[in-house]
This record gives sequence, C-alpha cells and structure tokens, in this order.
Amino acid sequence: MIPRKLENIVTGALNKRKAVIILGPRQVGKSTLLKTLFGNDQDIYWINGDEQDIRSLFDNATSTSLKAAIGNHRYVVIDEAQRISDIGINLKLIIDNMPNVQVVVTGSSSFELSNKINEPLTGRKFEYQMFPLSFGEMVSHTSLLEEKRLLKHRMIFGYYPDVVVNSGNEKEILQNLASSYLFKDILSFDKIQKSEQLVRLLQCLALQIGSQVSYNELGQQIGIDSKTVEKYISLLEKCYIIFRLTSFSRNLRNELKKSRKIYFYDNGIRNAILGNYSLIENRMPSEIGALWENFAIAERMKKNAYEKAYCNIWFWRNKEQQEIDYIEEADGKISAFEFKWNPNKKASIPSSFEKEYSSDFSVINPNNIDRFLL
Repeated sequence: MIPRKLENIVTGALNKRKAVIILGPRQVGKSTLLKTLFGNDQDIYWINGDEQDIRSLFDNATSTSLKAAIGNHRYVVIDEAQRISDIGINLKLIIDNMPNVQVVVTGSSSFELSNKINEPLTGRKFEYQMFPLSFGEMVSHTSLLEEKRLLKHRMIFGYYPDVVVNSGNEKEILQNLASSYLFKDILSFDKIQKSEQLVRLLQCLALQIGSQVSYNELGQQIGIDSKTVEKYISLLEKCYIIFRLTSFSRNLRNELKKSRKIYFYDNGIRNAILGNYSLIENRMPSEIGALWENFAIAERMKKNAYEKAYCNIWFWRNKEQQEIDYIEEADGKISAFEFKWNPNKKASIPSSFEKEYSSDFSVINPNNIDRFLL
C-alpha cells in the first residue's frame, strides 16, 4: 500500500474519547486506510453501512441494544456511515455510554454525513478529509524526480489509487469511476433522478475549468434554471467531485465581486467525464494551461487539508481582464500565484493589485511545482 498522510494523523487522534470521522469520495482508500491501521485485530467490530441488515441494527437503537451489539470490542469501525439513519445520535449514544470504545467512521458524502453528525457530536469528534493520492504522497512513495517525470501522465489520468497502481488500465478504471461510483450517493439524495442533467452539467464544468462560471449560462445550456444549477453544484462539491473558488475583492471598485471558478478534485475524473484521454502534446495550449491550473490548485487543496493549513482561498480579476489564478491569505499574509505549464512563459503581478495589496507573488511551473506542493 502507498502510505497515506492521514495514517499518522488518525493514529494520533485515537483513544481520546472522541469519534474519528474520515470524509471523502468513494474509492480514495478510506477502507484500505482503516484496514492498514487495524489489520485483523479481533478487538474491532467492523460495520459496513452499505449493507441493509447492518443498517437495520441502528433503527430505533438504544444504548442497551448498542452495548449488546458491540459487546467487548474496543474499537467500532463504521464504513460508509452516511447510509445509516440517525448515525449522529447513535454515535453519541456509544460515546456517552461506552467511554472505553473508540469509534472510527468513514463517509463518502460530506453533506449527508455532516448534517447527521454535527449537532449530536458537537465537541465529541475529530473530522478529517481524505482525497485521491496526492503529489506529496507519491513523492514520498517514489521520489521527486519520478513524480515530476510523470506530471503529464497525472494531468491526464489523475491520482485515484486504483488508477495509480494499475498502469495500463487507467481508462477502464476511470470510466467505471465516473459512470458508477461518483453518482452512487448523490443520486440517492434530494430526489435527484435526472442523472443525464447531472452528467451534462459536469461536462459543461469540465470544459470550463480555469474560467469564470455563470449559473445562468450553464442552466441555458442544460435546460434547467440557475437555482437548480447552483443546487447541483453544491451537491457535487459536497460529494468531493468539484470545488469552487470565489473572487477576491476588498478595496478596488473595478474588482469582480461575485464571480466564481470551479475545479475538479481529480484531473482523471475530469477527463473521464469528457471521455478525452489524449496526450498533453495533442491538446490545445489553452486546455493544457487549464489542466495544469486544475492539477496545481487541487493538489494544493490536499496539502493544506492534510497539514491543517488554515487559509482563505480565492482568484482575482478586475473589469480590465487583469487576473491572478490563485490567492491564499493566512494569518493576514496574502500570497498570489500564477500557473504556467511552459517554464519559459513569464508572468507578473497586475499593477492595480500590487498597488493596493501587499503580497508575495509566484509563478508555478513544472520546474518549481515541488515548492508549491511539498
């Protein structure tokens, strides 16, 4: 198994009388991580929320019935917990009435699981996010040189574990992920039944990475209203398929204040949605630039999440079309970044931004990507 950043983090959170919650999309390795941590330990009670008979154990459960089910097990591991009704209340019963039992929970839909656990588990949980493999994890597994050599490959096929370890079968695996697992949870919630609209929306978003997105325009292309577009995008984001950047604006009257960009957590999923796995060399420069931007920002998101690097993130643009790809603010310090696939391409900070805001500015290309992601 490729070592995961969360392994040491989760290990350090155990046995502190709090539930450990691991959120992330399906197939990123949550179950594998738990099996690595706990192995075949007989002191563990494993529960799979995808199984109907298991879910029934929690229907109208009491502390007495839960104690009887758990018995003398020291650890309770609940996989795909978003499928269990009233999971938060059940976890609270375990934590409050069985203080010597450590509960570890995974879920593939942050919006569903978080809604069920946040209030009941206030002050009773540690919560972490897990993503597809990261640039940093792969560098630790192989080497920086090897991972830089594979950048073109990663920009097309991404970092899902099954994709990474099954060289030569990337297309088949990604098509299966994009057509099955991505929609398994989202289509079961909120009475979303028109999966073709969801697929068309994702295709439109995949063609617009790195560009500003209009909900009205998307709705017109797909045949739904802008409020439904926004609702679908919110659900897709909470299922860890996409994420949004909003525009940075504070002082300048000509700054765009309500714009947003949308990126995919994994380049491979983006390309699978479009059914386009053509080599980097065969793509238009504008698309290469967009793929590079998506790759770099998504990997930075993973890095910040694993390191608990608390910061605000945006992009910036004004009405004169001056733009900065990515901005972070941490502890009052602003850092601005431009992404260029071609190391020979130059970029400078827009004069209006530089005049108004004190910031560091960097251009990120394949030669220095390690400084941004490690």
